[in-house]
Amino acid sequence: MAQGKLVSYLRVSTEMQGRSGLGLEAQRQSVANFLNGGQWNVLAELVEVESGSRDDRPELRKALALCRLHNATLVIAKLDRLSRDAHFLLGLQKAGVRFVAADMPEANEMVVGIMAVVAQAERQMIAKRTREALAAKRSYYATLSNADRAALQAAGKATSLGNPTNLGKRDEGRALGRARRTEIANGRAADLAPIIADVKAAGAVSLREIAAALNRRAIPAPRGGAWSAVQVQRATLRISVSPV
Repeated sequence: MAQGKLVSYLRVSTEMQGRSGLGLEAQRQSVANFLNGGQWNVLAELVEVESGSRDDRPELRKALALCRLHNATLVIAKLDRLSRDAHFLLGLQKAGVRFVAADMPEANEMVVGIMAVVAQAERQMIAKRTREALAAKRSYYATLSNADRAALQAAGKATSLGNPTNLGKRDEGRALGRARRTEIANGRAADLAPIIADVKAAGAVSLREIAAALNRRAIPAPRGGAWSAVQVQRATLRISVSPV
């Protein structure tokens, strides 16, 4: 049973299908049947006329942005309506968007499992590079004289080598955590940029006015709850430095 906020995404492959509604109504009905009886709120329905072989789809980008901004779930009629490209499906997880397919509700869990396998392989490669770097550092440290080592220790620059495997895992985890937090924050800033620009164009000038406008649009603040002037200031600063 579906619950919470949802964004519906429908796609057909040809302009003729889009004009005639062929395929769209079947998808709508499939989504409606899946959601029947659930405590859900469909925020928007976005329709794309594009081949599934292409991943650059503006309506899907809008749908993903809405999901991130409202902490909503993307719902589709069939899994192949998104893409048959496994790499693209994995990108949904990276984008921080939950999704569910009406014809295969367990697909969400399946994709998470695939992501775990990929992430594990990446972690192993990072850990290997970290161990190699630590080994090189240990070799260099071994070449130093006692006086040089004492000087490094006195200056507070000596490295506690410890167990290279454990240290590698710790450093790796911290680096991955920082990178992931930055990635999520930058992605949200990119999603917010056009919304804030639209709010300003409508006449909001001060940070407090922008915060009020975002709250009226029911867009939650980064950590949930209502927007404040300080949070808007932080968001606009990140927007100004985030990569496009």
